[in-house]
This record gives sequence, C-alpha cells and structure tokens, in this order.
Amino acid sequence: MAAAAAEEAAPAADAIRDGFAELERQQELLASCTRLYQQLTEHFGSLERGIKSRSDSLRARRRVVELRASRRLDALRRRELSIDASVKLALSRLDALAKSPAPKRDREDGDAPPSPPQPSSDDVAEGLAALCAAMDPAGFLAFVVERRKEVDALRAELPAALQRCVDPARFAMDAVSEVFPVDRRAVRSPTDLAWACVLILEAVVPALADPDPEIGAARPMVPQAARDRARGMADEWKEAAERKGGVEGAKPPDAHAFLQHVATFAVAEKEDKELYKRIVLSFSWRRQMPRLALTLGLEDDMEEIIEELITKGQQLDAVNFAYEAGLLEKFSPVPLLKSYLEDSKKIYCISDNVNANKKEQSVLRAVIKCVEDHKLEAEFPLEDLRKRLEELEMAKTEKKKAASSCSSGGPASKRIKGSAGGAMSPSKAGRPSDNTGAPSSPATATSSSSTTAFIGSPASHVSYGTGSPYSYDRSAGHALYCGQSPLPMREPYAYPPAVPVPNVGLGMPYQAPPMTYPIYAGYNSGLGAYGNAMPPAPAFHQAYYR
Repeated sequence: MAAAAAEEAAPAADAIRDGFAELERQQELLASCTRLYQQLTEHFGSLERGIKSRSDSLRARRRVVELRASRRLDALRRRELSIDASVKLALSRLDALAKSPAPKRDREDGDAPPSPPQPSSDDVAEGLAALCAAMDPAGFLAFVVERRKEVDALRAELPAALQRCVDPARFAMDAVSEVFPVDRRAVRSPTDLAWACVLILEAVVPALADPDPEIGAARPMVPQAARDRARGMADEWKEAAERKGGVEGAKPPDAHAFLQHVATFAVAEKEDKELYKRIVLSFSWRRQMPRLALTLGLEDDMEEIIEELITKGQQLDAVNFAYEAGLLEKFSPVPLLKSYLEDSKKIYCISDNVNANKKEQSVLRAVIKCVEDHKLEAEFPLEDLRKRLEELEMAKTEKKKAASSCSSGGPASKRIKGSAGGAMSPSKAGRPSDNTGAPSSPATATSSSSTTAFIGSPASHVSYGTGSPYSYDRSAGHALYCGQSPLPMREPYAYPPAVPVPNVGLGMPYQAPPMTYPIYAGYNSGLGAYGNAMPPAPAFHQAYYR
C-alpha cells in the first residue's frame, strides 16, 4: 500500500515543481517586460520633452522674427510715405545753407584764389564751420589733428559744422581719404591718424541722417555715387588688411575706422557679416563696438558674441554688449562682474609685485567705471573696491618715495668722496684708455657721465660722453681741438706730484698711488694757454695705452 501511494505521489510532486518553475519564468518575463516598458516610457517622454522644448524655442523665435519683420515693414512704409516730405526738408536746408553768409575772403575780383581759411585758434566751432562751408577737406583734417588735445570740444562741435557742407558724404570721405583706407602720406607725423577718421565718421552721421525727425539716422541720405565710393574704400581696406596678415592683426583704431566707415555710409554686406563679427570680437574692449555690432546687422549674433566673450574671460565687455543688446535677463551683469574679478585675481597673483599692483589697479578701475556707467551701485557696492584701490595707490606712492631716496643717497656719497680729494683706487687709475680719437660707444658714454671731478681741475672739466672711463682722460674743451686730436690733452688730477713714477712693466700690476703725469705748462692759466705753440703731450708709459 505504502509503495503504491509513493508511486502515485511522485508524479504529483514533479508536476508541482514544474508548475513553480514555470511560474518563476513567467514572473521574470513579466518583470523584464515591466522594466522595458519603463525604459521605453522614459525614452519617449524625454523625446517628447525635447520636441516640446524645441517647439517652444522655435515658436519664440518665430514670434521675434515676425515682430521684427513687422517693425521693419512698418519702417519701410513710413520711409516710403515720408520720401516727399524728406525731399522738401532737404531742399529747405539746402536753401538755408545757400542763403547763409559765405566765409570771408581777403581778395578782390581777379585776384588769385585765396589760401584755405585760417580759423581762429580761440574758437573751435567757428573754425570747423568755416572749413565745412568752404568745402576744404584737407584743411578740415589738419584742423582736427591740430586740435587733438581738445577732442571733447571737437566731438561736440563737429556734427553741427558738418551739416553746413553741401555734400557731407563726399566731404567726409575726402577728409579721411589721405589716411583711410590706406595711409598715403609721404611723411607720417603724427604716425597714426585713425582716431581722427573715427571722430569725423562718427560726427557726419547726423549730417547724413534723413531730415524726417521720426526716421532720422535709420535712413542715411547718401547719394549712390558716394555709396559706391564708400564701398570701394571698404574693399580696399579689407584687401590691405588681408595682405598684412588678417583683420585680427590690424591696429585697433584702423579696424574701428573701417567698421565706422561701413556703418556711417550704410555699405554693410551680408557676405561680410562674419568679417564684422571677427573684428568686433577682436576689439570688443573699445567703447563703440557694441553699438557698431548692432548697426552692422549683428543683432541675431549678439548672444553668441556675448557667450564667446565670457568664455574668453572678457566678462566686462560681455556686460557692455548685454546692455546694448537688451539681453540683461539672460546675462545678468553682477555675476559677470564678480566672475571677472575672480578671474583677474588668478592672473595678477602669479605676476611680480610691480606688475601685479598695476594690473589689479587697472582691473579695479575698469570694474568701478562699468558699475558707475550702468548705475549698478545698489546691486554691486563699490566701497570695498575703492578702499582696495586707495591701498594700492598708497603702496605704489610709498614705494616710489623709498626708491627715490635710495637712488639719491647712493651716488651722492660717491660724489662727496671724490670731491674731498681722496686718492683714486689703483684699479681705476691703472685702467686702460682708448686714445684713438674714435667716437665713444653708448655704453662708454653712459658710464663716463657719472664720473666726478677731482681737486686740481675746474668743475667744468668733469668728463661726460667722451669714451673714457676717467675724469682726467677727456679732451680739452677748447674749440680748437673739438675732441679730434689723436692724443687728447690730459687734465691733471689730485695725486701729489712728489710721488715718483714707478718703473712698471706691462705684466706687472699697478701700485698705489699710481703714476703721475707732469703738469702741462700754462694748463691752469685759462683758455688762452691753448694754442698752436703748445708743446705736444708727453709720451706716457706703454702700460697706460693698453
């Protein structure tokens, strides 16, 4: 019975075991499917979120583009409707200029044409107005360069003066053509006049602006011939810059003048946008660059420009660009200024004390000016920065005082010792001299300039710049000799004449005191003693000429 029951129970146990194994397999399969479902759900959720984010971004950009296009279309409609009114305003201005009194000319009919008007040195506005009314571009540029120290007055008076020109665009290009796009002067003095070009090109913008007060500079009144000439000048500058190694290697004022020229005469080209961007990034520290970037059509690239400036560690420039482009929400100025200060510390902390002091002062002044210009004192207090700047300036002043006191104390003691009649050291007395009469080298002249006078020779006989390291080894100052004699006259020095001259060989060191030379007859009797009848200089020992 028991054996029969065991035989019947064995298949049932196997079936149960197989059932549990199958259940476990099903459970693992269900868990695997659950995990796979979760992974797919997360993946598709991520894709949906990315698509939604991109869609939102595209919608936002589309709204911006539509708004910008709408504004530009409205501006074009206003320009089209205002053409007649602008022409009338321009003609009325031309009539007013024609009726204005002509500049004074000191000549009568039949006389030769006068020289360019010479403006009064006391009145910048009168001088500029006279030159513009006379359409004298060469004299105009010369006047601006001459008054370069009065740049604030020039900047204030130039726009009104340039409006007196019959053709402001032509006049401005004629004025700068001598130095822009390439410098054509035979004698370049002063060397760089690009600053004057920038000043003139900035000031002529109001004169070229549309007379309509609502449109203004948005529509520059540049004739087609002047626009073609301006485009040719821009192309010439680009070619010259490429021949010299690229626009990044150009001088900052020259690159600035190029961008201002393109913006002033509205000759920006779409294919040159990358070129404008490179120049803006290379010279972003110049004050007018953010405004020029927008004028040249880089408004769509401003975010990229600001991000690149931040990456390059130019947060201060990034703040200025963010203000000009209206991107303060994305690029908050205060964190950028703090980051700029932190990055600057890493730079000047590895420099020596002098350079570190200068660099830190420069950084502090730049940050303080940026905060003051943008009125960020409430968010970015300046007390600590100003206090630190005062400490650095005081330390610099104290260091200068200490250095000056040390430098004045050292040579003074040497002069006192030499003038007291002390004996010269043997090493100096036995030093060889060059009696060839050849010009002295700069190094020798420098060393001899510090040599002092000794008792027995007048104070005016101190040696300087003669090529000899000794005070007694310079040629006499009489005009008859002029330092050209092969064996210059020697001045007596303070050694006692009673000391005999030792018989010194070429290989023997000099003894103290060194040999003395006989006093020349009549040497100390004044300049009258120098004459053609004076006996020749005595033949010194050969050791002296080594």
